Amino acid sequence: MKYTIQTLKEIHNQPSAWHECIQLLQSSDLKRLVRGRHPEQAEWVFVGCGTSYYLAQAAAASFVLLTGRVARAVPASEILLHADLALPNVAHVFPVLISRSGHTSEVLAVAASLKERGVEFLALTCDGNEVALASDRVLQLPVKEESTVMTSSFTSMLLAMQFLAASLAGNAELLEGLRQLPFAVQRLIEKYEPQVEAFASRRFADLAVLGQGALYPVASEFALKVMESSSSYAQFFHTLEFRHGPKSIVSDEVLVAGLISEEGYGQECKVIGEMKDLGASTFVVTNTATPALRAVSDLLIELSLPGPALSRLCAYIVWGQLFGSYVSLAKGMNPDAPRNLSRVVTL
Repeated sequence: MKYTIQTLKEIHNQPSAWHECIQLLQSSDLKRLVRGRHPEQAEWVFVGCGTSYYLAQAAAASFVLLTGRVARAVPASEILLHADLALPNVAHVFPVLISRSGHTSEVLAVAASLKERGVEFLALTCDGNEVALASDRVLQLPVKEESTVMTSSFTSMLLAMQFLAASLAGNAELLEGLRQLPFAVQRLIEKYEPQVEAFASRRFADLAVLGQGALYPVASEFALKVMESSSSYAQFFHTLEFRHGPKSIVSDEVLVAGLISEEGYGQECKVIGEMKDLGASTFVVTNTATPALRAVSDLLIELSLPGPALSRLCAYIVWGQLFGSYVSLAKGMNPDAPRNLSRVVTL
């Protein structure tokens, strides 16, 4: 049955999609695409809705770390409803409008508002459509995704923004890490997917996904994928913040998923150990695991990837996508037809 699920097919196809996107990016004149609006000339503001907003957060974090310049993420609705707060000085910003379909009504409304105010922006999309027609600056990726929930489109657009930032910053090490990612993650999916499928058959009343730094928006998207695909309750927190009140939810009916960063490894591992002691089941994704972390992990995904930590963000989210789909199937649901959702949100 699982091989007839379009969502799973698109999750499996991600490494191939990434490879195609990298080929496109390498042949594109990216500096010309952002001419006059380089990070040292304008504040980059990434704009999206839902999954695309978490993508915007991860892209903004990547830009800050790679260029050393201020960047931030804003939901499209905030610009529409609270423009003076979200964009108080439009003369010095360069918005990046993100929409898989190019149809998202809130993003299109932001595009129209920016054009009225004479603000140039970059449109990042897969399907193109109206958002691609709204700007002279367009980055359209060769990703064809039929499923309702975003999987390969999320990771491909994030990878594209990381590739763009690294190109502008002249960071050859990060660029090479991104080039190697498709081949490495393909092997990881083959290795760990059966474990994720088996683990998804467990029942849990609540899921808390934890991440810090650039992994926080990835944790947010991890939780959303489980919610969307399986109509399960899931939350997301900064890892150390989970100790400050939210850990009151922990019991033997709760699953805590930890996306462990290299920068905060020691402290983040302690949080996972504490939650295990309190009775939670644990699902851990990390690049390299110590014996102590292995001992407190019910399911451990060890990436073992070379290159800079920032080049591995997309490798962390794959497991939330797979887990959400397999939880859906374990509940007798179809991840291709999530409850109450449609592929494009129009208001």
